[in-house]
Amino acid sequence: MPDVMKTLLLNPPSFENFDGGASSRWPATREIESYWYPVWLTYPAGMIPGSRLLDASPHKVNWQQTIQICKDYEFLILFTSTVGLESDVKLIRKIKEANPGLKIAFVGPHGHIKPDETLNASADIDFVTRGEFDHSVVEYAHGKPLSEILGVSYRKDGKIVHNAERPQLHTEELDALPFATDIYKRDLQIERYNVPFLLHPYVSFYTTRGCPALCTFCMWPQTISGHAWRTRSTENVAREVKQALGYFPKMKEIFFDDDTFNIRKDRVLDLCAKFKPLKFQWSSTARVHSDYETVKAMADGGARLFIVGFESGDAQILKNIKKGATVEMGRAFMKNCRKAGVKVHGDFIIGLPGETKDTIQKTIDYAKELDCETIQVSLAHAMPGTELHDTMAQQGFLKVEALADSGGHQLPHIEYPHLSKAEMMAGVNQFYDEYYFRPRVVWRIVKEALWDSHERKRLYHEATEFLQLRAERLKWVRKGGDFDKPMVSVPGTSSASGND
Repeated sequence: MPDVMKTLLLNPPSFENFDGGASSRWPATREIESYWYPVWLTYPAGMIPGSRLLDASPHKVNWQQTIQICKDYEFLILFTSTVGLESDVKLIRKIKEANPGLKIAFVGPHGHIKPDETLNASADIDFVTRGEFDHSVVEYAHGKPLSEILGVSYRKDGKIVHNAERPQLHTEELDALPFATDIYKRDLQIERYNVPFLLHPYVSFYTTRGCPALCTFCMWPQTISGHAWRTRSTENVAREVKQALGYFPKMKEIFFDDDTFNIRKDRVLDLCAKFKPLKFQWSSTARVHSDYETVKAMADGGARLFIVGFESGDAQILKNIKKGATVEMGRAFMKNCRKAGVKVHGDFIIGLPGETKDTIQKTIDYAKELDCETIQVSLAHAMPGTELHDTMAQQGFLKVEALADSGGHQLPHIEYPHLSKAEMMAGVNQFYDEYYFRPRVVWRIVKEALWDSHERKRLYHEATEFLQLRAERLKWVRKGGDFDKPMVSVPGTSSASGND
């Protein structure tokens, strides 16, 4: 084994237009094409000399091209997902046929949750990582034996070995990591990344890891990043911001993709004081806990928009999912944002425990009252490894053995005796219709694009895709929730019994 293995870090083309891996909290093929950055893969990429990060889907690199590229490498680090695993296993079989000597590691939440099943899915996988994998794969690339690497699982003498857990990284170690933006500059084209509610082009990275909130449905804190909230120093974050501003003059905003950016007031105020002289525009995730002083400081520091998970307008549902927030807190936060001049993109979920036709309408009314700039409405998905998945399985509400169809599109897989999949999907359509087909909302969206030809083209493209999706959903509901497309099964899940 050479001193440093020639390494490819791959966010794979599991499906066409698949946004499935190394930063997507909801891995799926989006009906409105969009991509998050593969942030998790950038850190080891920056520590392995001569490596390359290949983010296949946004760069339109298909299976055949991926296989050809892999011929030139000795070590492949592939970020897999529950939805994409079956496809990824087929892909690496073709890769190994073309490059038999290639070593392959699977990283990401699925291997963390189910290391045995992931390894058993393919003899081509040499090892999987559990938890944060920044240093695990780097140590292997530098020649360290698997037996000495923390946080990995692998085969030995016909049995699967699970090495001891790797300690999580804290401030000093996080500050010592390479900047994600170094790898974006080296390997990626930022124009390829689009999220409908963010300005284009944008760049995103993390300022923290982990989230102390206990939301039962959220995947990252319950898998690789954990609930322990760990921060980069504000000086370190400000340095990366300055670097990104220099690297990407066409960038219109930075998105801080933390699980919870605004969880601690003193850190937010410190960051915003450092951001203000840089005079740049940014957006971030946010919980509804911040007071007006904090929101105003964020606005003064360049904040344009917050992504906020309101989830539901029903108080009991928020308790059921351990949201740690109330509908009243949501109202107060929106008032503070409106006063400070910060826009809000609201996320809502239909089908969480306790959902009924009445609570769906209550959430629609709540969303219209909040009147966020834009919204996203999702069907509840119980990702393996989450408390929601375990609860739904135990109670027998996981009625479909699939999270996605054969194209990677999300499918409803939770159903209650009093609320069918078709009724929940109809609720999604009703939600969007009641929210967006209001004159002031239509005008609010259109006026943003009146004086910007780039945004006009983008709006037209996204509106066309949205209306096509709306028509498909209506057709699906009329058919009673039957699936036309083949489905991708979820390893380790039984639709008949609901057992994990």
